[in-house]
Amino acid sequence: MATTIISIETPSLGDRSYLVHDGEVAFVVDPQRDIDRVLGAAEKAGVRIMHVFETHIHNDYVTGGYALAQQTGAEYHVNAEDDVSFERSGIRDGDVVEVSPELRVRAMHTPGHTFTHLSYVLDGEDPAVFSGGSLLFGSTGRPDLLGEAHTHELARHQYSSARKLAAELSDETKVMPTHGFGSFCAATSAGGDTTSSTIGQERLINPVMSQDEEDYVADTLAGLDAYPAYYVHMGPANSAGPTAADLSEPERADKEQLRRRLEAGEWLVDLRNRTAFAAGHVPGTFNFGLDGQFATYLGWLIPWGTPVTLLGESPEQVAEAQRELTRIGIDRPAAAATGRPEEWTDAPLAALTTASFADLEQVRHHRTVTVLDVRRASEWRESHIDGAVHIPIHDIVTRMDEVPRGEVWIHCASGYRASIAASLVAATGRRVVAVDDSFANSAAPAGLPVVSDQAPASA
Repeated sequence: MATTIISIETPSLGDRSYLVHDGEVAFVVDPQRDIDRVLGAAEKAGVRIMHVFETHIHNDYVTGGYALAQQTGAEYHVNAEDDVSFERSGIRDGDVVEVSPELRVRAMHTPGHTFTHLSYVLDGEDPAVFSGGSLLFGSTGRPDLLGEAHTHELARHQYSSARKLAAELSDETKVMPTHGFGSFCAATSAGGDTTSSTIGQERLINPVMSQDEEDYVADTLAGLDAYPAYYVHMGPANSAGPTAADLSEPERADKEQLRRRLEAGEWLVDLRNRTAFAAGHVPGTFNFGLDGQFATYLGWLIPWGTPVTLLGESPEQVAEAQRELTRIGIDRPAAAATGRPEEWTDAPLAALTTASFADLEQVRHHRTVTVLDVRRASEWRESHIDGAVHIPIHDIVTRMDEVPRGEVWIHCASGYRASIAASLVAATGRRVVAVDDSFANSAAPAGLPVVSDQAPASA
C-alpha cells in the first residue's frame, strides 16, 4: 500500500500538521490543539492513529499531541531530554519507530529552533522528512525564541542541522516543515508562496545551503524581528500536557451584559471585516477581523488574561474565532453576541473614517495631521513616509500615550493592521483615519515622501 501524507493546514498561524498513513494505520506530526480536524481526516481515510510525534516544545501554539494520544491510545513521542510533566515515550536521536512495515520513522536531532528539536525521517520508496522548525522552505526556523542568551548558539546549531539534513538525506526526500507559511517562527520569509519542496530543491534555493556559517548567522540575526508576546505562554502550556480544545458554544451576552463588560475594561472584539467595522460598530470595541491573522494579533496585543467577548455576524463566525483562540491558549471566550452592531448596544454606533494614500497626500496640504505607521521595524527600515511616527502594532497598547492627540492617520502595509490599531486608538477618544490601501503600490505613486534608512527615495 502506498504511503499517503495529508497536510492539515492552519494558515492563520502559518503552520502545518501531518497525518501519515499506509491505508490501515497512521502517525501524526505536530498536531494543533483542535484535534477534531486530525480525527476527522483519520476517520475519512479509514485509518487508526497509532503514534503521535512532536518535533519540539512549540512556542507558537498549544499542542494537541497529548490530548490526541490520550483520546486514541496512540504512543506519544516527545524528546526524552525535554522537561515535561506528563507520561510520554521519550525518543532520542537515532531511535526508529516501526509504525508498520511501510511506515518506518527515524528520529534525527536537529537543534537550532530549540536545543532538543527533532526531525523525523520517513524512510522507504517515497522518503520524507518532517522538519518542524528546522529546515523550512527557503529558510530555517528562528533561533531566538528561548531568549537572547541562547540566540547565537542556536543559530549555529540551526546551520549545522540544516547541513546535516542535506548531507544525510537523498535529494528526492520531501521536506515537510511545521512552520514557514507565514509563521513568526520562521527566521525569514524567503520561501515565499512555496507549497512543497525537497532536499534537492533546498540545496539550490535555501541560503543556509550556500552561505558559509558566519554569513548565515549574521544574516539570520540581522533579519530577526519581533514575535508575538503570547509565545512566552506556549512552552509552559505544552510542557504541562494541555487538554483538548473546548469548542462548546460560549455564553450569549445581551446589550446590558456587553455594556457592563465594556465598562469593566474587558475586550469586546468585533470579528467583522474592516469595511463593515468602519461603517458602524459599538463604541469602544476593537476590530480584529477573521479575514487576517486574527489570533496572532489578538494574542499579541491583549494583556494576557483579559476576558474576551466575541462579536460576530453569525454563530459560525464566533465558532471560527473561538477555535483560533484555543490554539494559542485563550481557552474560553467570556461571552459572545451575533447579528448586527445595532443589536449589541442602545447607544449610537461609531464609524471609522477610512481613506487612501492619495487622500493622505492631499490632506497634508490643507491641515496638519499625524501619520502613524504601525508596521514592524523591518518594514519601517525598508521604507516609510518621511515625518511619520512609528509605533509597531504590537506596541500600540503599551505606548498609547505616545500617540499624538490631534488628527491621526494610521497605516500599515495593506489595511488589516491599520484597522486594528485605529480601533484601539479611537477607543481613547482620538480623531482617527484608517488608511485602507497598499503602501508598496500606492504611497510613493501618490506623491508622499517615502524614504528609507539608507537613502531618501527619489522625488
